[in-house]
Amino acid sequence: MQTTPFRPEQFRSSVLAVPPLARDAGEQVCAKENARLIRHIEDGGVSMLLYGGNANLYHVRLTEFAGLLEILQTAAAPDTLVIPSVGPSYGLMMDQADILRETKFPTVMVLPTKAVMTEAGLMTGFRRFVEAINRPAVLYIKEEGYISPEGAAELVKDGLVSFIKYAIVRKETSQDEFLERLVTMVDPKLICSGIGEQPAMVHLTQFRLNGYTSGCVCVNPGLSQRMLKAICDKDYDTAEAIRKVFLPLEDLRNEINPIRVLHEAVALSGIAETGRHYPLLSGISDTAAARVRAAAVQLKSFRWANS
Repeated sequence: MQTTPFRPEQFRSSVLAVPPLARDAGEQVCAKENARLIRHIEDGGVSMLLYGGNANLYHVRLTEFAGLLEILQTAAAPDTLVIPSVGPSYGLMMDQADILRETKFPTVMVLPTKAVMTEAGLMTGFRRFVEAINRPAVLYIKEEGYISPEGAAELVKDGLVSFIKYAIVRKETSQDEFLERLVTMVDPKLICSGIGEQPAMVHLTQFRLNGYTSGCVCVNPGLSQRMLKAICDKDYDTAEAIRKVFLPLEDLRNEINPIRVLHEAVALSGIAETGRHYPLLSGISDTAAARVRAAAVQLKSFRWANS
């Protein structure tokens, strides 16, 4: 696992994969299957992993957190950046800080919540967490009303933020007043697109964001890497063609549930056994599973002719 500080230029060499978390039949974090999934992702050229919403870390037990961190840092290659997540509640976040303080993870993401919070309170909590772990953290902006561009800029200015994951979904990606304001206040090199392949090209070209996160990269990492390279090379026709290949599985994620579908897709395509969904989530219907399997297998088997 990479132990040196995160560098913004890493976004131009690797997609930031956001994998599910594999658990065994007893719902324990499974070292073997998580290692299988990590190896599949790394074999496709991806060298950054973020364990957050897709891993259902919103509901992780504090008693298993240290073991989870050990499994992830042991499974990752020496040059792979691994970013765990904490929270979203303040109390859990600060208890997790006590564990993280003794580790070498270069940065950590704070999971967002709009339940029982104010922007000023969030900023105080974020600041205290960063001070507790003694390293900057990832600010995850997922919806309006969580933090303003001005608030985000203040945290960045104070050296508390390693980067911002921007993931507010818009009907039209190109029309985003919040993001327009954010990139005037924060260096776009410190902001990554956080919604997968579909809005990535618009975010990276129009708004000048520095990279993108993806869940479906876990199914076909080499293809997502090829799309990132195409965008960086300004080969937008290739990038657009690859984006469309990811669309069937992404459409199912949007239709059913992004986290639950990705969790199933990794298992149904034979990449790794992810196990049952950890509460408070649950599985998908047999009919939905058949559709997810077909889309995931198709995506996994796709090879770009010029790759």
